Amino acid sequence: MTMDSAVNQAVRQALHRAIAEKGEIGIQVAAYLGEELVIDCWAGVADRESGRPVDADTLFNVFSVSKAVVSTAVHVQAEKGLVEYDRPIADYWPEFAQNGKETITVRDALNHHTGTPQMPPGTTPESMCDWDFMARGIAGLTPILPRDKPAYQAMSFGWVLGEVVRRTDSQRRDFGRFVQEEICEPYGITDLWIGMPDEAERRVATLVDEGSSASFPDDSYFAMALPNNVRLIPDVFERPAVRRAAVAAVGGIFNARSEARFWAIWANGGALDGKRLLSKERVDAACLPRANSEAPDPVYFNAPMPLSQGGFWMYSPTTPLTCPAKGERTICVPGAGGSLGWADPDTGLAVAFCHNRMMRPRSCEDHPLYEIADVIRSSLGV
Repeated sequence: MTMDSAVNQAVRQALHRAIAEKGEIGIQVAAYLGEELVIDCWAGVADRESGRPVDADTLFNVFSVSKAVVSTAVHVQAEKGLVEYDRPIADYWPEFAQNGKETITVRDALNHHTGTPQMPPGTTPESMCDWDFMARGIAGLTPILPRDKPAYQAMSFGWVLGEVVRRTDSQRRDFGRFVQEEICEPYGITDLWIGMPDEAERRVATLVDEGSSASFPDDSYFAMALPNNVRLIPDVFERPAVRRAAVAAVGGIFNARSEARFWAIWANGGALDGKRLLSKERVDAACLPRANSEAPDPVYFNAPMPLSQGGFWMYSPTTPLTCPAKGERTICVPGAGGSLGWADPDTGLAVAFCHNRMMRPRSCEDHPLYEIADVIRSSLGV
């Protein structure tokens, strides 16, 4: 199937309805079905003040959608035989074996079962930009929750697993460079940045925060995992230094076309355009629910988080952040403010939704992508 103008027109109309009826500002949506880019649409403005319109090349902060790239990097190293999921992290990163973390495994980290959701004391926007500083701080953490309980690593996820990737890379590349050279460049993914280059600055959409990230008491598990002074707001994540740093779990800056191509690798069983990144067996295993998915997560306000064994979220019909991504084995990752990307290996559908209005959906129908996603599936006959 190739690009269909009628399908794209139906989706484009849904984007305009989201702007007119739901308060969206600037949006991009792209989708692959199998190995074909079948939807590539955008609407609205990237910057309200200047009136700069969104186009195909506009870049957006996607926040936790970045975790999908972190997980994939780990699976790439596992595919090469360089990482084993059930070996301790300390086997690859000896400094991690401090304060009771000696037996925490790579799988524990993928599944948010390390007991260390917190960020190092004194983390600032400036220190987040120093990978080595953050890795030392993460290595020195002491578990604050038992490993048999889920504890969402809102930000630390990126440094824990990103350092495993770096330590098992024979070239010891920085994480952003690893992603470019091992995942993006071989598959023609041109705008999927964990650490944005200078020349991309002019293309980034301006964020508009509509209360998506409120502050919480400093002694709450949520604020330990996502400290108030580095929470996911424009004042922090529009800083030039933060945009250029490898803040791997939440700092991604993507466009929808590139993100959808990334998800298409997963939707097609680990391969794209005749090149294989991951085995089909590895993809299938990553699409299984993790243990304790129904257990309350104290970081996530004691609500269950429907996560997969591969380090992704899974579709849940009752979770507003993910319910646009329908499918029994669909893997997805939502980002703060409503960003979302997913892959359905049963249908071959991969979708990316990027926008610059940061909001918090209170119900499935409240999510700006909910109707758009239904239009995508109905228009494609999926």
